Amino acid sequence: MEGTTPNVWTKKDLIGIRELSRNEIEMILDAAPQFLAVSKRASGIKKVPLLQGRLVVNWFHEPSTRTRTSFELAAKRLSADTMSMAASSSSSVKGETLHDTLANIEAMRADIIVLRHGCAGAPHILAAAHASHIVNAGDGRHEHPTQALLDAFTMRESLRRQRENPTLTLDGLKVALIGDIEHSRVARSNIHALTKLGASVTLCGPATLLPLGAERLGVEQTTRLRDALADADVIYALRMQLERQSRGLFPSIREYVKLFRVDSDSLRYAPERAIVMHPGPINRDLELSSEVADGPRSVILQQVTNGVAVRMAVMHLLSNSAVVRDTRESLTP
Repeated sequence: MEGTTPNVWTKKDLIGIRELSRNEIEMILDAAPQFLAVSKRASGIKKVPLLQGRLVVNWFHEPSTRTRTSFELAAKRLSADTMSMAASSSSSVKGETLHDTLANIEAMRADIIVLRHGCAGAPHILAAAHASHIVNAGDGRHEHPTQALLDAFTMRESLRRQRENPTLTLDGLKVALIGDIEHSRVARSNIHALTKLGASVTLCGPATLLPLGAERLGVEQTTRLRDALADADVIYALRMQLERQSRGLFPSIREYVKLFRVDSDSLRYAPERAIVMHPGPINRDLELSSEVADGPRSVILQQVTNGVAVRMAVMHLLSNSAVVRDTRESLTP
């Protein structure tokens, strides 16, 4: 049983939430508060030497500000050396394969590779063949595991403060995921994380943006925002991917705003305890009204703060577990 699994981290990489047990997810969540405390030190010294002398490479094949900056800051607060690579400035534009590029990075003695790639499965392929620790920072429409981890941590901490119980879990929590579920790797990772942690998830959006076979994921779905909000503890609005509007996935922006925007009017149907979340960047007054995004229910900026701590916890567990080090050494030529 998962509940009896010893608290020893054994994975070399963080590729997706689907591969993690509840125990492994909670190990990361339980490690995050100590790193959050580092970021809030009264002394102003926001560093610990846990990755001193290690090299963390941010290798991004897609545009990113929030995730890339969060990983870079997390690595620096662990005292790691950092290097950033964009696909446009790498040898991939000259035809070099991902394997060859990574082999050259590893020849420089890189330890952790944070990879974002447009192709689903790219982190899996590299992790199976290379000794360095691979952290998936988003691959195609597949997963975005650290986003789901920071979201789960934010939900848990908010719930514990709200109910004044420092040991509460997410069991029984009701979460409404709203928007473009079908194309969202954030939604997929959150569904895996939240269901493993005992939460109930309802998907809400236009029928064309809801996934087929949602029941196999252990979630419910609806096209009525009012129904999704009715008993939600967490209201999670996803970014509407405007670039897909030309494909006619919903009639118009005006129609989406009318039926699915989270604003002060639609929030009347939600319990007063419900918090509002968003992975960013926000299309203001489309997915969320500015009044709600900046209002007292919003924990969006807390998600950003927590993201650094959670990513510190992930890199620490990957690099400093004795079991992981033994596994990594066995992969080294």
